[in-house]
Amino acid sequence: MARTRNKSLQAKLVLLGHMGTGKTSLVLRFVKGQFSEYQESTIGAAFFTQVLSLNESTVKFDIWDTAGQERYHSLAPMYYRGAAAAIVVYDITSIDSFVRAKKWVQEVQRQGNPSLTIFLVANKADLEDKREVENEVGEEYAKENGLSFLETSAKTAQNVNELFYEIGK
Repeated sequence: MARTRNKSLQAKLVLLGHMGTGKTSLVLRFVKGQFSEYQESTIGAAFFTQVLSLNESTVKFDIWDTAGQERYHSLAPMYYRGAAAAIVVYDITSIDSFVRAKKWVQEVQRQGNPSLTIFLVANKADLEDKREVENEVGEEYAKENGLSFLETSAKTAQNVNELFYEIGK
């Protein structure tokens, strides 16, 4: 993060994960306070900015929301290179998305900035009745790999602002 005199920080943030996990929905909930039940797939990547005021500082997030389709995977290093934080998202109703999230974590740990903060995010917590990945499984994986962990719902806004505030700290 780049510091300036007036306690302002600028931080590059990247969202990674399989398609359909809710990456774009998380960003839109945070940046615009909106949720759409039928969000179109991201092509390549989308860019957002959001300013967050913390106690004695201001953080300007440059947010890269990457496409989750396999054909865009090779572009991801462009977005996580130089990032201060990565949010790796999986869908609690899809064990496959959790397996893919673990691969993202391994890739970012191998190739990303060594001081990169990584959050593992279990999204779609509002779909508890369709859950395939138990909270404890995600939490345990995060703990074993030095990641921060949070369960969110872009639909209900559960823990969405908290996620970005935690990163801003």
